[in-house]
Amino acid sequence: MMSKGSGTVYRIIVRRELTDTYAVAFEGMEMETKDGDTVLTGEIVDQPQLYGILDRINGLGLELLSVQALPEDAHPKAEGNRDPEESEL
Repeated sequence: MMSKGSGTVYRIIVRRELTDTYAVAFEGMEMETKDGDTVLTGEIVDQPQLYGILDRINGLGLELLSVQALPEDAHPKAEGNRDPEESEL
């Protein structure tokens, strides 16, 4: 799953199209708006960081639609951060 020093790429979807001013609240995650929703995608290194992002979503009064851990090969930036010899547990 995860090894020391690496994270998991997540896709988090919230209802509402967020403006770029919200980007600061989501620690460098990529934001894309689509059909009235916002898709946040990025590497999350551990569960406390994930819970922090989810708390922020809640604190901003946003409706959480989906949280999904993506496979390693699903996000181009994730591939560049992985050690090719790293194995799954």
